[in-house]
Amino acid sequence: MLQINQALKLTVLIGSSALLLSSCQSNSNHASEQESVSTMDNSQQDSLSFLSQPLVTDHYTADPSAHVFGDKLYIYPSHDVETIVEEDDSGAHFNMMDYHVYSMESPSSEIIDHGKVLDLKDIPWAKRQLWAPDAAEKNGKYYLYFPAKDQEDIFRLGVATADQPTGPFKAEPEPIENSFSIDPAVFKDQDGQHYIYWGGIWGGQLQKWRTGKYLSTGNSPYADEPADDEPAIAPQVAKLSENMLQFGEAPRAIEILDQEGEPIKAGDHDRRFFEAAWVHLHNDTYYFSYSTGDTHNIAYATGDNPYGPFTYQGVILKPVMGWTNHHSIVEVEGEWYIFYHDTQLSGKTHLRNIKMTKLTHRPDGSIETITPMKKLK
Repeated sequence: MLQINQALKLTVLIGSSALLLSSCQSNSNHASEQESVSTMDNSQQDSLSFLSQPLVTDHYTADPSAHVFGDKLYIYPSHDVETIVEEDDSGAHFNMMDYHVYSMESPSSEIIDHGKVLDLKDIPWAKRQLWAPDAAEKNGKYYLYFPAKDQEDIFRLGVATADQPTGPFKAEPEPIENSFSIDPAVFKDQDGQHYIYWGGIWGGQLQKWRTGKYLSTGNSPYADEPADDEPAIAPQVAKLSENMLQFGEAPRAIEILDQEGEPIKAGDHDRRFFEAAWVHLHNDTYYFSYSTGDTHNIAYATGDNPYGPFTYQGVILKPVMGWTNHHSIVEVEGEWYIFYHDTQLSGKTHLRNIKMTKLTHRPDGSIETITPMKKLK
């Protein structure tokens, strides 16, 4: 494992050979103009400077959800693996099969792998693809929220419980009732109420729920998208039930608005929601951050309550190496950090590694934009 020193920007030079990165959910019409940002051509042999180094180096990790429970930092990522599943636009080659939990005594300490805490075979309802998870604590009990495809290959959200943050976790026998899509993220508000946010378009199937029922329209994940001049597909939010195992209310769509108060349009790929919702609270402002997907940014919008609407403000994290971008934001010992991933170790889209770096809120409430990598020539 690597030690982390957030006071330094560690620089590693690597060539770009063998970095033909391709999209797990890519639509070439949307992604072509951004391809050069997050991928590199074999023939260029350019070198990169990385802002931060991988936290875990003995296997592949992605989609890190970070939380402080008690006096320790815990990280709940997905676990990338090699696979023989053929790559397609639904992301089938992201064929993760279990979860590990990691902890750190402080942001500069060694990261500890607490091993496998939940396996696909121990989730009665799940068929495949344990994608990005999140965790929460209530009254001394710990909850792991995760997406997986059910026996009909429809993504649902599940929950597993444990008596300690490092697990092991035991999955509920059925998914959360009326759940759908991917990327659950749980936010605990100042009054103790927990909210769950979720959703991801294309391979995440959110666009297939636009009518309230799952639309089976063939193999293309793009078939049910709105027109470019229509409002973008909205992420979802619901209060969690008292026992943390179900939605405590009907899901609501989250509005993301531009500075004029108009909904962000579906064709606005630089600003519209794609996946990877996250919420944090700073100085009584609610920050809703998310991945723009095919344009590879982590963007953010602000509001005055957990439901929104949220007004778009800008970019937190510019594109990383690799096609996906997924993050979490947490305060540790009075400092804010963003956790994210890239493909520095493997050069393969589906084999990622988690990282972290400091995040800065300016006095006016805006967030400084972070550049995770730079070309040196």
